[in-house]
Amino acid sequence: MDIPPSIAQTLIELLHRAAPAEDFAQQLAQVEALPAGQADKASLVETVRMAMAVHNRIEVLQQREQGMVALMESAQDLSEQLEQGKLLDAMVARTRRLLGADMAWLSELDEARGVFQALAAEGGLTRNSVAMNIRSDRGVASVVMATRMPFTTPDYLHDTRFSHDPRFDDIFRAEGICALVGVPLIWQDEVIGLLFAADRYPRVHTTQNIAILRALAAHGALALKNARDFKRVNLALDKADEARSELERHIRGVQAAADAHEEITLLLARGASLATLCQAVAGLLGGGLLVLDELNQVISQGVAEGYAGTGAQRYQPHGEHSADLARALRQARLSGRSAQAYEADGEICRVMPVIGGDDALGAIVLFHQKPLEEVAERTFERSSSVIGIVLLSQERQEASSHRDMSALMRALVSPRQDELALLGDGAERFGLDLTQPLSLMMVELNGPSAGFVSRRLLQIPGVKPCLIDDIDGIVAVVCSTLRAQEVRQALALWMRREVGKAYRGVLSRPMSSPAELPAVFATIKRSMGILRRLGLQEQLIGQNELALYSTLFETHDASSLEQFLDASIGPLIQHDRKRQTALTATLLCFFDCNQNARTTAQRLNIHVNTVRQRLSTIEGLLGHLGQASRALEVHVALRLWSLRA
Repeated sequence: MDIPPSIAQTLIELLHRAAPAEDFAQQLAQVEALPAGQADKASLVETVRMAMAVHNRIEVLQQREQGMVALMESAQDLSEQLEQGKLLDAMVARTRRLLGADMAWLSELDEARGVFQALAAEGGLTRNSVAMNIRSDRGVASVVMATRMPFTTPDYLHDTRFSHDPRFDDIFRAEGICALVGVPLIWQDEVIGLLFAADRYPRVHTTQNIAILRALAAHGALALKNARDFKRVNLALDKADEARSELERHIRGVQAAADAHEEITLLLARGASLATLCQAVAGLLGGGLLVLDELNQVISQGVAEGYAGTGAQRYQPHGEHSADLARALRQARLSGRSAQAYEADGEICRVMPVIGGDDALGAIVLFHQKPLEEVAERTFERSSSVIGIVLLSQERQEASSHRDMSALMRALVSPRQDELALLGDGAERFGLDLTQPLSLMMVELNGPSAGFVSRRLLQIPGVKPCLIDDIDGIVAVVCSTLRAQEVRQALALWMRREVGKAYRGVLSRPMSSPAELPAVFATIKRSMGILRRLGLQEQLIGQNELALYSTLFETHDASSLEQFLDASIGPLIQHDRKRQTALTATLLCFFDCNQNARTTAQRLNIHVNTVRQRLSTIEGLLGHLGQASRALEVHVALRLWSLRA
């Protein structure tokens, strides 16, 4: 039977305007509501159902067309987009649009952590959804990883087919997510990521939807692979750029070092002074440079033009950083390389010993504000060798001029003196008149060598005219008796400042003739052993003070002297130490005043009765001192005690 025109026309119109399925369902309901006895009812129902099937096929074809367009757009993005973020954002947005999903995201597998980290997401309502991550052995991710196949669930939170991640489930609850579909991103048979689509209502995805999602996932895998390769290429290029820059910097440094070495060598060949070399090295290194001698005294310095640091100007030989300098110099001698001593006020102090032959001639100290590059360090270290050559040259020149003085000194103290007339002529060259009374000073040191100290003493203002030399490791000085005390004070001041307490010495009695020098020299030389055994430090005492003790104790060691003092005046010393009294000094003054109590009181500026009371206490400690031999023994012990004190 023919179909009524009105029904056929209505169905064609619905198909033409792509009406929704609900409109066709309405037409079907109207036809089925016709009376049962109507002859064409069955035909009309069949016609509407056929129209609905055509509508469904059209929808499937449209979805396929949209999927093909999406894949073409995705492929075009892959060929045009190099920025990973934008490419993945577009892919996620396309996935959500094609599937009509509420939310979509793409995650990459971090193999080191075993976690899928979201790289792009769209449709989330909370901030946590933007940076979602889930362990590869939890949730849908675990199923997809194991099967490498798509997985869909209409109710994720209540699905028991996999292990849940509580933190991930909390995000889904906050988002209201119900249905979920996920497909793997596979490259070379390895899962490298996941593509998800989610809805906030129960939903079963069609095979067509999953096929589209898998095609997009393939493009996503390619995008991730390209991004990784691009990252590796960029990293390799960056490393190549860094290597090239480092090579260029090294070449520039080597060239600068070669230029610096050539400049320093040229200055050395031209006979430049130590000050000129210091200034040149300071300019090359851009800092302040000091040259120190064996006692850490500054003998030359230089500062680069425009250098604002003040470390070189504030340097003190025995300042707050002297221990750091000593430590760094020890380290530098062991390693053969320069060492950093300390850092203060924005400046770094670096040191390098100056070696000449087998001896340490001193050190060079560099103050700089920026860390030195390797080439600059090498330049600094090489400059120490050049400065060492200059210092050795200066030493040879000084030794040459000092040779005549040394020969004259040894001739004067030799038991077989040359003719006095010849010695007098030689002394006149150094401004010393041998016809005038002479004095001899001899100094023994624990620290620096006697040769070094002898050379430095000749440079002290106010010492000349005199003769100074190192004889058998002892500094010997011959000068006019009229100037003996002046020279003694100048030497003592210099020794205390530069050597500390590590010295002791003797000043001879006046000699009317140079012929007395050999005997006095031999006597004082023997006396030096007494000073050591007495433990004297930081003193230049008179020969007369030591004469008696040199004879009495020349063969005694330090322990014998201690026993003598303890046996003679030990109780007195212990009483003073325990009660903070001055009985020992009072008794010495009493003996020096010919045992006169009144004179002793005047010298000590106390009452005579106080002296008598002290003498009474002393006799209680030492016994009666009226016997001459006992008084002499005690007096000698007191003089020794005074020397040591």
